[in-house]
Amino acid sequence: MFNPFRRNSSRSQLRPPRAPGETIRAEDAQELQRWAKGRAYIEAFVEPETVVNEMSVVVVDENGAFIRRRIGGPKGIDAVAKLLRCDIYDVEETGYPQRMRERIERERILRKREEQRERRERFEQRRQQNEG
Repeated sequence: MFNPFRRNSSRSQLRPPRAPGETIRAEDAQELQRWAKGRAYIEAFVEPETVVNEMSVVVVDENGAFIRRRIGGPKGIDAVAKLLRCDIYDVEETGYPQRMRERIERERILRKREEQRERRERFEQRRQQNEG
């Protein structure tokens, strides 16, 4: 917070989890390959590094299903391009694909419906217990 006696106050103590020059980890690369295998069409979207998160990639298939993995830094972009041989976009410039957003929304709606169904069942069970 604010401390008038602290020296070098312009330097933040917050650091990303890994150095930005690093590349994709072997386990993340294997998981991306495994996920992409057998899918007809995939695209990759690079997400920028933040104070909290490393640079990452979201790989989206033709149905809007997706997987997100950390790629470390700019070198990771090249590694993903070689690994998956797919189109790569900057998510800050292009945004996420519509099919991915629609799938997320569809899954959210289905989750809400399931929660409502479960609540309704519990309510009916309590009502029957109170009546009987």
